[in-house]
Amino acid sequence: MKVLVIGSGAREHALCRSLSLDPDVTALHCAPGNAGIAETAELHPVDALDGAAVAALATELGAELVIVGPEAPLVAGVADAVRAAGIPCFGPSEEAAQLEGSKAFAKDVMAGAGVPTARSYVCTTPEEVDEALDAFGAPYVVKDDGLAAGKGVVVTDDLAKARAHAIACDRVVIEEFLDGPEVSLFAITDGETVVPLQPAQDFKRALDGDEGPNTGGMGAYSPLPWADPKLVEEVMETVLQPTVDELRRRGTPFSGLLYAGLAITSRGVRVIEFNARFGDPETQVVLARLKTPLAGVLLAAAEGTLADLAPLRWSDDAAVTVVVASHNYPDTPRTGDPITGLDEVAALDAPHAYVLHAGTKHDGDAVVSAGGRVLSVTATGTDLTEARARAYAAVARIGLDGSQHRTDIAAKAAADVTTEA
Repeated sequence: MKVLVIGSGAREHALCRSLSLDPDVTALHCAPGNAGIAETAELHPVDALDGAAVAALATELGAELVIVGPEAPLVAGVADAVRAAGIPCFGPSEEAAQLEGSKAFAKDVMAGAGVPTARSYVCTTPEEVDEALDAFGAPYVVKDDGLAAGKGVVVTDDLAKARAHAIACDRVVIEEFLDGPEVSLFAITDGETVVPLQPAQDFKRALDGDEGPNTGGMGAYSPLPWADPKLVEEVMETVLQPTVDELRRRGTPFSGLLYAGLAITSRGVRVIEFNARFGDPETQVVLARLKTPLAGVLLAAAEGTLADLAPLRWSDDAAVTVVVASHNYPDTPRTGDPITGLDEVAALDAPHAYVLHAGTKHDGDAVVSAGGRVLSVTATGTDLTEARARAYAAVARIGLDGSQHRTDIAAKAAADVTTEA
């Protein structure tokens, strides 16, 4: 199978890494890719938001499966253009991708499907914003209705800060604060059958102890030793399957990756948000544990044959990802800094630890930073303690001037398991 992956981040590197290990994949291409992806896939320049250009590239390459990684191309209808060219595509249609593209649309779908979520108001005027903020009180949860690359959400006790963020958005969803730990659960679907993956937890705040500003994600781990063993089954019954059924009922069937961001509250599981693609950095740890070859699973979703698929096989190992970010991230990051230590990690830490590139590019023979989140250092181990140790040992080998990373990814979960043992 010839496969083309669209995107240029660590999520796409994780996808390409898994696909490169799949014996059914005979040729692997990525567009536009990055410096790390270039080691496992042939790169091609393309405007990822231009559906006609992506479809033309897929046709030229003879691709038999196209995987659209990021949300913006999905919301722009790139998957529709690829399918119109007669090529199987993993990723929802422009219409179905509104599940991520519009928080208000997602809330409407959840209401129709009876999916448990936070109470909310959709606001378009300062008066509506003030009423909603007053109704819920602190902590305030304010979400830009549209795509904001993981940075459109403000959770704060500061009324002025909450109001300022809301007023800056054309359309905003203000909702009640959900207590309890958060979980990311991905599911692959062809519009009817839903196949859940293993849950993960990510870390949104920039600094240790969940301090600092919101980011696109500073690390993740899987499995979740503290979670109810029946969590996946419950979320399938109350969230994932009802959502897929509701979208099909509306005439906007969703095929691709349905990502449920969940809060495990004192009143039960509640949906915080939906995404229409693999999450970053959770993909890095979830795919590290998947033993079933990936290409056939994604092709089955694209072709509507998931029901015929054998159950997915998973490793019992744990996986931890630590994100190395640029100086000043999540504000305007500094780019162009040389990255060292990548060869050392490959020589000394593989196969248990490896580096997935996010914001990188080649500058001559050097690899330099080219974005806010630069690398996802991922490791596996027999438990979270071993996976953490391997991940941080690899992080220590990497040099990037002014870089930052959290030191507490999966620390509490690992410590809790050790205490129980």
